[in-house]
Amino acid sequence: MATPKTVITLQQLEKLAYTYIDDCMTYQKQQATASGKIVNVQDRQIPTIDYFLRIWIPKKGEPTINRSTYYNWLNDESNIDKFNTIKSIEGLFKALATDIVANEGKGIFYAKNRLGMTDKVATENKNEITEIIIKHEN
Repeated sequence: MATPKTVITLQQLEKLAYTYIDDCMTYQKQQATASGKIVNVQDRQIPTIDYFLRIWIPKKGEPTINRSTYYNWLNDESNIDKFNTIKSIEGLFKALATDIVANEGKGIFYAKNRLGMTDKVATENKNEITEIIIKHEN
């Protein structure tokens, strides 16, 4: 069976990425207060490509692309329009994820694994002993 052609346009994909980012930034969860009242609390979500392509876009009823096509476009500089669009989306998702990690302390494992951040400083101590021989001549 042949792989179906991608029917989403670059403009649609970019527009959906901005809408998804807006959803991530304005996401709210319900939380109970001490008095038992339920309130909505802002809880920004870290955007991920996998969720965006496999769940979020299909839930919107929009055409999507599979992950392999997405990453092929990201790694194919011969089609500059596709490459630039995907690179832009990647940059937007990374910028929001970095801001959420930096300002809210969420997604520490995501930051380490996906954003290349670390909580350890690489240090190297070299304790070398050098023998010094002093010769006295009379």
